[in-house]
Parts: sequence; structure tokens; C-alpha cells
Amino acid sequence: MKQDQKKYSREIVTTKDGSKSVFVAELDEHYHSVHGAILEARHVFIENGLNFCTADPIRVLEMGLGTGLNAMLSCMTDKNIKYHGIEAFPVQNEILAELNYSEETEDKENVFRKIHECPWQKLVQITPNFELYKDRMLIQDLNVSETYDIIYFDAFGPRAQGELWDAILFEKMYAALDLNGIFVTYCAKGQVRRDLEHVGFQVERLPGPPGKREMLRGKKI
Repeated sequence: MKQDQKKYSREIVTTKDGSKSVFVAELDEHYHSVHGAILEARHVFIENGLNFCTADPIRVLEMGLGTGLNAMLSCMTDKNIKYHGIEAFPVQNEILAELNYSEETEDKENVFRKIHECPWQKLVQITPNFELYKDRMLIQDLNVSETYDIIYFDAFGPRAQGELWDAILFEKMYAALDLNGIFVTYCAKGQVRRDLEHVGFQVERLPGPPGKREMLRGKKI
């Protein structure tokens, strides 16, 4: 969500683990790490995020639904999940058709397709253990009406979208989490860590995915 991204071009790239990603030339930003789209998503959001949640069901809020990769990988776990994905500028169908996540992850239930075929602003049961609500809106416009167990913060990086990485928005994220809730992101910038700590998070710097030294995980205490 920066300015109107509908005018931006999107092209498919192949990352180092063989999985596809999307590159936005005007922002000089990729939707995922060029060192491995699936590797990054699993490492950051599943292994160091979702797997640390003990709630049942787990209420997930994703800020930046994007290609739906994080939602797909979450759905493919054995956890009961209520998933709320925020996205202002959905990826075009012709781009989605070129992404190879289903073949790279043995998506036998066609979860990836179901995620993108379900309508916006409507609660949909994707599998018996995974329900999805896709919200088409700017991250900044989110009004918290319920709390969550974990937030996947997966917006474009601070260099491209600095307005999504400030303390004002992090205060909103803190309020959106239940006590002991988790905030997880691929970004490890010092200012991001300090702003998260400033609004109340207990922040850990963790080893990052391939090609990235660190990532951040915050806990609401």
C-alpha cells in the first residue's frame, strides 16, 4: 500500500529455491526473497511464527496478503486457523497463474487456487481446519474490532513503503494482538526493532532465512 499500485508493472521471477515470486520494477521490490520465496515464507512466518502459537484455533492477521503464499503454507499445517488477510492491491490473475507454489509444495488440495478464487469481504471455509477472510483495504485503514494470536507483517520493505513501518502503525498492531500474541516479520532494521520495543513489544532478533542475517519476532507482554 503505497500510492496506487495498479499502475505498476509486475513480472514473474524465479528465486533460488525454484519457487516463483513477483518483481515490481517501479519500487525495485520483490514480493519474496530472491534467495527462495517458499524458504523465506516457511522460515519467517511458519517456523518462527505460527509454530510458536499455542491457541486453538489460531487467529492470524496478515498485513500484506500478496500472492497468498503465507496463507497457503499456514493452511497446509495441521493447525486450526482463522485467517484474516489484508491486501489493497491484489495480484492479477494472469500473474497468479504463473506462480508454481502448488507444484513446489505438493498442494494436493488445491489450497492456493481456493485462496484466490474465494471472494473478498466474505468468510470462506477453505479446508475443515482453515477459514479465510480476505479484506481489500489499505493497511493504514484497518480498524481493530477483534484480537489475534499472531500478526504476519509482510508489507514491502521500509525503503519502498516507509509509512507502513512506523510506531503509529505498530501501536495499532500491538492493540490488535491478544496478550502473549506474536508479531513476526522478515525485516530486521534497527529502527523497526526500536519502534516495536517503544510501543510495548518484547522483541527478539532471530536468524533470518537464506540470504538474510536476521528477522524480528515481537511478543505482546
